[in-house]
Amino acid sequence: MVLAEMINSPETTFLGLAPFLRMSIAGTDILPIGQEMLAHAQQLPNEPNLWMNLSTVILCLGQRELGLAIQAQALAMKRVYHLAALRQPAKLRLLMLMVPGDLSANTPLDCLLEDSDIDLDFYFVSPDTPLAVPIPEHDAVIVGISAADDSCAALAALEAALANWPKPIINAPQHVPTTERNTASQLLQNVPGLLIPPTLRASRETLQAIATGKASLAEMFAGCDFPIILRPEGSHGGRGLEKVDCAGDVSGYLSRVEGAEFFLAPFIDYSNDDGLFRKYRIALIDGVPYACHMAVSSHWMVHYVNADMYEDAQKREEEASFMTHFDDFVRHHGAALYAIAQRTGLDYVAVDCAVTQDGQLLVFEIDHAMVVHAMDPVELFPYKQMHMQKVQDAFRDFLLRRTDL
Repeated sequence: MVLAEMINSPETTFLGLAPFLRMSIAGTDILPIGQEMLAHAQQLPNEPNLWMNLSTVILCLGQRELGLAIQAQALAMKRVYHLAALRQPAKLRLLMLMVPGDLSANTPLDCLLEDSDIDLDFYFVSPDTPLAVPIPEHDAVIVGISAADDSCAALAALEAALANWPKPIINAPQHVPTTERNTASQLLQNVPGLLIPPTLRASRETLQAIATGKASLAEMFAGCDFPIILRPEGSHGGRGLEKVDCAGDVSGYLSRVEGAEFFLAPFIDYSNDDGLFRKYRIALIDGVPYACHMAVSSHWMVHYVNADMYEDAQKREEEASFMTHFDDFVRHHGAALYAIAQRTGLDYVAVDCAVTQDGQLLVFEIDHAMVVHAMDPVELFPYKQMHMQKVQDAFRDFLLRRTDL
């Protein structure tokens, strides 16, 4: 069934994130789809799948408050959403525990499982009674909730609720907080061959004192000097992330970026001899690393979508070489990557990283809620399908091993 038929069907199918992300990557304007869906939803006010699909579209369009309001409307009607595997009969049924929130609040697992034989149930928990709604039949549970201040209560409640669960638990809730930025920066210190800058919490008041000269950076944060990286607490995808070169620039940053609490870290120049920056995304599945992508940029803050990877064939050739010869990367950095899996205790987690000028693995972020997908256009990225299939197969094989299926 084509997407338009699924959107306007009397019995709406829950779609998840994957089809809308695929359209976005392809450059399709999803605003008209959202408008059509909204008109249809107004005729079917009691159709939760339709409202949940609409909330995903609105969140993809960057309208966070509206998207969350529509999501809340859907969740008031239903808290479990079934996403049937594309390939049937399904081999396994996976229950993913989630919290209400934007696109960074939970693992976008349907993007990784886009073309699989795994049925996926999205179960939205609440902190007070996390598993109050009847539990669907399942072969395993995965905790998809990302580490954030507003998810702490839900994770703590799930730790108790899942303590004696009869089915395998993937990414147990007690391990999820290890991915929180300042926790991860402490956890991964002193790993041979791995460099992760200390990530420190800084209140707006503290930063204002540094900006006005009432306090110095070194006084407030021992051993820290400019330039630094600042970001608001709870931000993802580079939102509010800036390099600040001196105390005088802190004031300007605070005038542009909202928030009461911030993360502060030393800036590390990881550019290569050609002046370009290279950032890698690696998935760790049961401790084994898999290449997801590599982006090359002239700017220190590298995002795949704005690194000209779609426009620059030479950059794509370099990414293809990285993925083809990923075993060489693992020979140099495998021990550091394995240490991340061991210290976090997570069965599945993604790592955004680079290689420093002296050859260390520089870790920017670890998070099981990063997007991992095989949606880039085949005509531009012919090499990717094969390598992303390795990631998808590895995750499926891991689930089958864990469940003895």
